[in-house]
Amino acid sequence: MVKVNAVSGGFPGLGTVINVATVVVGALLGMWVGHRLPERVRAVVTDCLGLTTILVAGLSCVSVTDPALSAAVGTGVPVLIVLGSLLLGAIPGSLLRIGDRLEGLAGVIQAKVAARSSGAPTDAHAARERFIEGWLTASLLFCVGPLTILGSLSDGLGHGIEQLTLKAVLDGFAALAFASSFGLGVLLSAVSVAVVQGALTVLGMALGSLLPAAHISALTATGGLLLVGIGLRLLRIREIPVADMLPALLVAPILTQVVVALR
Repeated sequence: MVKVNAVSGGFPGLGTVINVATVVVGALLGMWVGHRLPERVRAVVTDCLGLTTILVAGLSCVSVTDPALSAAVGTGVPVLIVLGSLLLGAIPGSLLRIGDRLEGLAGVIQAKVAARSSGAPTDAHAARERFIEGWLTASLLFCVGPLTILGSLSDGLGHGIEQLTLKAVLDGFAALAFASSFGLGVLLSAVSVAVVQGALTVLGMALGSLLPAAHISALTATGGLLLVGIGLRLLRIREIPVADMLPALLVAPILTQVVVALR
């Protein structure tokens, strides 16, 4: 079960409000600083973010060894659950072309923003790709991980916002670094944070204290592998279609429940 220390005051969703605010402030500062940094410096910043993303991904993937998950599904099964979640999520995600649809949506938004600006970019295609990469990368990084899941659920359960407050600080600095390289797309990721964490907070309010820790661990470990994909993209090692794999985050807790029911 999810257990954290309760604190008084506040309201459900306060942690997400703080998190969104830090992302917005960090992104604005990053956009302001980014224009004053040469391309080589921004490239180094992106490499640093790629390495850090892989570090965070590793910490999330460790959840596959969570004793609660092993106890619920059996030894050796957690890895198979993660694999099954990725396959069952990525195949329909690829058929539905989720990545292409998200990029198309981001492209429409970027085009409208560019049309309202004072001047057209010198390379519209490059600007569009930069906007899309910033939005998708920042959104996935900010919305996938143990602090996102546990912190939002804790907030919804009324157990406190300490975890989301910590995440807000980390995301603020990350948004600053991302925006210095990717620009306006990172600012839009604040909307993704509001939607995802808001939904998880409402879920926590609805489920109460009935959500098993094993299911959260399976979801977190699966999300960790998606973060590895993001890190490889940032390091320009391989363009893994991470967006097409997003349904795996829904499959992971469902598949865990199926295994538990069959034992």
